[in-house]
Amino acid sequence: MLTYLTSGESHGPQLTAIIDGLPAGLPIYVVAINHQLARRQKGYGRGGRMRIEQDQVELVAGVRAGLTMGGPVTVVIRNRDWANWTGIMDPINPIADNLSPKEQKLAYDTRRARPGHADLVGGIKWHHHDLRNVLERASARETAARVAVGAVARQLLEKFDVQFASHVVRIGQIILPADFPRPDPDTITRVTEDSEVRCLDTEIGQNMIEAIRQAMKDKDSLGGVAEIIVRGLPVGLGGFSQWYHRLDGRLAGAMMAIHSVKGVEIGLGFEAARTRGSQVHDQIFFDPYGDPVKKKFHRETNNAGGLEGGITNGEDIIIRVAAKPISTLNRSLKTVDVLTKEPGEAIVERSDCCIAPPLAVIGEAVAALVLADAFLEKFGADNLAETERNYHSFLAAEY
Repeated sequence: MLTYLTSGESHGPQLTAIIDGLPAGLPIYVVAINHQLARRQKGYGRGGRMRIEQDQVELVAGVRAGLTMGGPVTVVIRNRDWANWTGIMDPINPIADNLSPKEQKLAYDTRRARPGHADLVGGIKWHHHDLRNVLERASARETAARVAVGAVARQLLEKFDVQFASHVVRIGQIILPADFPRPDPDTITRVTEDSEVRCLDTEIGQNMIEAIRQAMKDKDSLGGVAEIIVRGLPVGLGGFSQWYHRLDGRLAGAMMAIHSVKGVEIGLGFEAARTRGSQVHDQIFFDPYGDPVKKKFHRETNNAGGLEGGITNGEDIIIRVAAKPISTLNRSLKTVDVLTKEPGEAIVERSDCCIAPPLAVIGEAVAALVLADAFLEKFGADNLAETERNYHSFLAAEY
């Protein structure tokens, strides 16, 4: 139902994203999209790029008088850093005789694949020896476009009182305990917006900052784990008739497609494999005056993370996303010149040290895209009035 595409390079003139399948009549607020873009740029351990870019979105198609028209919505984010890279982004012949010394060095640099990046595999796949043709599109700068379209999908779900929140539970060896109490989404957002590492505990957050600071001194990088929480989705989204209907699989696949992500857990996750079933499965209770979003059923635990059989059960969606340390270090790693095949050292470029804080925000956006798609599958996508009628009719119907 809901599809999207992104386009553009890290140091090209702009990022472009198209989201299709939104119902007509949905109000779109640019200020809310820009708010999410600003959240993505925050976090201790971000690189110098964040001091250059001030991401602002432009709506260039699909919205008239602030409302969607039913067609694709197109957004643009200008890259301010483009002005500093116009010469570098021009095509360069790495074996030309008339290159300037700067161009010769650049041509040599972009032939040395960085370990952990897509440089080498992308170069082999598309037969590029100038690996900037790979790294420009493989860059995590693309996530700004995903956050923008995710903010649009989020505005749809927020019309139906769905709440999003996220926080960082691990950076390197510093961990927020699993039994640390999670407050409601609004409180999580309020607390984490005041934390440079989006941590719920001030002392643990300071320890995370110290770990990042030490990694920066060592010219190294750190990975981390972010937790995404979504509250207020009705029971019944997703399905199990076919593998691609399962909402846990769709969410996990979308999260794994975020740059640097190497692992995803939903609910109890891997811990469930070490625990007996009687302690894992969430027992079911009924309250005749209960929440209609849950059809008046509820669980006192949420080890399933809001999903059973690939379908939402009305409880909070809980997703944890693990990212490896970012691949671009401030010191060189051993590599090979892809043209000459001679050994060398990978280039060092301006980069972040830790992406766990922005990963939390990106995870919210990606979750919104998947969940909005499932929401429209169930309640209709032609126009917002129809979606609202179907949603409220579903809540009112007895089970």
